[in-house]
Amino acid sequence: MRAAVVTKFGGADVIEVQDWPEPMAGPGQVLVDIELTDLIFVETAIRNGEHGGFFDVTPPYVPGNAFGGTVRSVGPDVDEQWIGRTVLGRTVAFGAHAEVGLAAVDSIVEVPGELNLETAVAVFGDGFTTLLLESLAPSLQGKEVLITAAAGGMGVLLVQVAHKAGAHVIAAARGQAKLDLVKAQGADVVIDYSVPGWEKLVLEATNYEGVDVGFEGAGGELGAVAFSTVKDGGWFSAHGAPSGGFAAYDPAEAERRGITVKGIMDLRADNDKLPVTGEAVLERALRGDLVPVLDRTFALEQLGEAHTAIETRALLGKALIRIR
Repeated sequence: MRAAVVTKFGGADVIEVQDWPEPMAGPGQVLVDIELTDLIFVETAIRNGEHGGFFDVTPPYVPGNAFGGTVRSVGPDVDEQWIGRTVLGRTVAFGAHAEVGLAAVDSIVEVPGELNLETAVAVFGDGFTTLLLESLAPSLQGKEVLITAAAGGMGVLLVQVAHKAGAHVIAAARGQAKLDLVKAQGADVVIDYSVPGWEKLVLEATNYEGVDVGFEGAGGELGAVAFSTVKDGGWFSAHGAPSGGFAAYDPAEAERRGITVKGIMDLRADNDKLPVTGEAVLERALRGDLVPVLDRTFALEQLGEAHTAIETRALLGKALIRIR
């Protein structure tokens, strides 16, 4: 089968399309002919050799995790009625950027007929994390909510969810095109965080009281600045790291100020105690609560180009990879 392979840790040019052995479905597993795959920033960091403490992977490997496709075959203990169904899911470990992928049967959901596959794949991964953050955060109704990296695939969904919940949404992104995008998704205030002192604009938007909730997807120093805008007793998620690491906040300060902080380990999709399901994501998409914004769909041979587009912040919303 054709697969995009990370041949060694490094830049986007280490990705090559190669012939790769097809997997076989074992107990509790299904084999899927993959049509479309998601792409998120953390995959570019893993390719660079980062986040080794969270993801156990050694090149050469096939990257990618969330996919949409058709079940080809099933393991010996799996209901054969799955065969031929169009499903969403996550591959076992990595391996989604390939013509055939392996998934646990309990990780897949059938795509409703009312959703086209592009929309379903675009909403599935980011929608899952968005709803998980929504479930972890306090009620958003009437709250001052800051969302950074607001024009990314998940940032857009967070803006939509916070807006529908009745929050006063302050969305931070970089550049006028991205600000226009998040304004159209329901943000009440948009702020360009490439402008020095942007945190003062956040505080001004809250009558200098600070935000109640911060959904922080930018990471690094931007994340640290975002943390500084949270009021005492507030809530903050440090879930994004595209700036080179997660938000650099001081845990002692968070404790002293009574700020609840959630990090990446609270958002692991492989945690079997999570209060969100794939079916719930698709239900919210069908209701119009989660409407992904798709910027580009790349061919498998363009996966390196897609990685570069994400790393250079060139996308408005989502990118998908078309395998076939």
